[in-house]
Amino acid sequence: MSKTAKKIIAVVALLVLIVAAVFLWQHFSPAAQEGDKELVVLVVHGDGTQNRLDVSTDAENLRGALEPEGIIAGDESEYGLFVKTVDGETADDSLQQWWCITKGGEELMTGVDDTMIADGEQYEFTLTTGW
Repeated sequence: MSKTAKKIIAVVALLVLIVAAVFLWQHFSPAAQEGDKELVVLVVHGDGTQNRLDVSTDAENLRGALEPEGIIAGDESEYGLFVKTVDGETADDSLQQWWCITKGGEELMTGVDDTMIADGEQYEFTLTTGW
């Protein structure tokens, strides 16, 4: 087999893998659950105190569940809401503070706009110091 034929086969195989990966991602990625949901939000404040908040919502994402309740607030960015205040405590930029968001102890790689929620989940917001 010539080098050109091997390259063509490799490119076709790569394209098939890419199409399969996109298909799997679309069909198995987390989707928003419709209807009423019960969430637990654990807030770990800067002084170490914790506040458990039970939230009932029919929202599809974390922002939609928490912002109308006054639990979170922040600044709009090109990526959605940048959370600055949680449960009445505002992160201080001069101290390099920010809110770390986790789900069941695992750090999220999405913001509150892109985090789809389902019934029974627990989220944690921890005031963190240091970039």
